[in-house]
Amino acid sequence: MDSRQLRYFIAVYEQRNLSRAADQANVAQSALSHHIANLEAEFATPLFERKPRGMEPTAAGERLYEHARIILRAMAAAEREIKEGGSAIAGEISIGMANSGMKAIGVPLMRTVLAKYPNLKLSLTESLSGATLLHLMSSDVDLALVYNPPSEKDLIAEPVLEEQMFCVGTEKLIGKKGPITFEQVAQLPLILLRHGLSARALLDDPVPLKRLEANAILHLNSTSGMIGALTAGLGCTIATTHFVSEPLKARSLVAREVIEPRLSRTLYLCRLRNRPMTYAMEEMCRLIRSLIAEQVGRGAWEATLLI
Repeated sequence: MDSRQLRYFIAVYEQRNLSRAADQANVAQSALSHHIANLEAEFATPLFERKPRGMEPTAAGERLYEHARIILRAMAAAEREIKEGGSAIAGEISIGMANSGMKAIGVPLMRTVLAKYPNLKLSLTESLSGATLLHLMSSDVDLALVYNPPSEKDLIAEPVLEEQMFCVGTEKLIGKKGPITFEQVAQLPLILLRHGLSARALLDDPVPLKRLEANAILHLNSTSGMIGALTAGLGCTIATTHFVSEPLKARSLVAREVIEPRLSRTLYLCRLRNRPMTYAMEEMCRLIRSLIAEQVGRGAWEATLLI
């Protein structure tokens, strides 16, 4: 198995047709078919089902596609790194961010990359924290800002900041500003965001989190849906003031500090242990930390720095 065979395999997988794949790979269809047959012989298993209208990947083909993408991406990065020797930040990098991270540093990050790193192709993905972690674990992104990721041997997670959590809702539902106990919060109609793999993305402490999840009347996968439900008075939630900064300014929502106990969550900058750190990744880690420190320092992101 070599890189050329993997490129040909990817072309067939993505096109689902030998003729179109041959055009994409700029190779004769007979040669393409020969390479696929050699791969199948090497693995001793079929990678595609030959059908009248094209090629359908088998389970083995699906698995190989995921590995092939990672392998070719790593090879391209290695070649670029060795040739350039760190003299220029170039190539491609993909960064995943939880909603709060994108809201706080997304635009400054894009602006800085466009101005300082013209040879770097940046891709940003925004999602709920658990989905962001899934993107990282599947190698769809190189770096990720995730809240309270689980302990994984394949994951390197560096804490960058801690945020205090508040009870957020309409004044009619949760009362006027001022502290509110956790017990009082637990009696309110709660709406929570689903965080998937990173179940503790909402809180550092799993004990109160489990109770909140058990009492929730709704679970949402949408941040805009959450804001709409809160302003409509359908329920309240546990969130940071950063998450609901606009409706707080508009006074359509209020935020009350939760006490007994105080609730918080921690944001981590994550990458995979088995992915070598490239110059671009190293520079983006430095830039992300710097932008977060700047936003916290000027009060645009209410949090405590941990870097």
